[in-house]
Amino acid sequence: MANTESLSEEEKQMLQGCHGAEATEPTVLSPNSNSHIHHVIGVVSGKGGVGKSLITSLLASAQQKRGKKVAILDADVTGPSIPKAFGVSNPLTADADGIIPAQSQSGIKIVSTNLMLPADDMPVAWRGPVVSGAIRQFFNEVNWGDIDYMFVDMPPGTSDVLLTVFQSLPIDGIVTVSAPQELVSMIVGKAVNLASQMDVKTLGLVENMAYYTCPDCGKQHFIFGEPQGKEVAKKYHIPAYATLPIDPNFARLCDAGKVEEYEVGNALDPILEQIESVSTADNK
Repeated sequence: MANTESLSEEEKQMLQGCHGAEATEPTVLSPNSNSHIHHVIGVVSGKGGVGKSLITSLLASAQQKRGKKVAILDADVTGPSIPKAFGVSNPLTADADGIIPAQSQSGIKIVSTNLMLPADDMPVAWRGPVVSGAIRQFFNEVNWGDIDYMFVDMPPGTSDVLLTVFQSLPIDGIVTVSAPQELVSMIVGKAVNLASQMDVKTLGLVENMAYYTCPDCGKQHFIFGEPQGKEVAKKYHIPAYATLPIDPNFARLCDAGKVEEYEVGNALDPILEQIESVSTADNK
């Protein structure tokens, strides 16, 4: 059950649904009757533009390469980029058992609003309640099948949509994504504290675009300043920390829809170990 005592009045009103509404216990959704989702991991960022969706793609691809059955629920409804990174464009279809998710080249199951639109550049101008409803439907009306790890690409910030995901989906934990900027501590803190208030664990922090490695001499250049994530992780008691560089090759692969071909090495291993340590005793 979510702890609402430390939430602001505005956040409490978001949880209640409207101003002055009587508080109700959040209802955690069950997946489609043909689905068995073992673990749900949220990927969040306190602000946009830090590469959250791409980190979601890398985490999902890494788990798939480890032999896990993986899915991505693209909850960044108004700014979906997951299908583009994986080169998935076929529209979603449905049968008597539910909505059929798209699949990447390696078999990662994907559901996104961009797979429901007539053109991938068509804007999704939906209000918060409609977005929240779509995310709930993605979880419990899609025939996901048997999934070891579902990664939920959250919308950036700490909006009412994020609160809906926390209270509606059986989230086992979150991975927070940041970039090396002076405000990183405050931004990460907002996301981590909101998760904590909703009884959701923070499993790890990924500091993206932390450095650039010169292809000629191999020297690391800290273009956006020295990484601060390690200290931030310590401050907020985040058990795992990882950094990723600025890599033009990664950007090219994402633009080409081939994110699964990117070799991240062991950079994300600390995060993946925390994800795999999630207790199987969680009630799914």
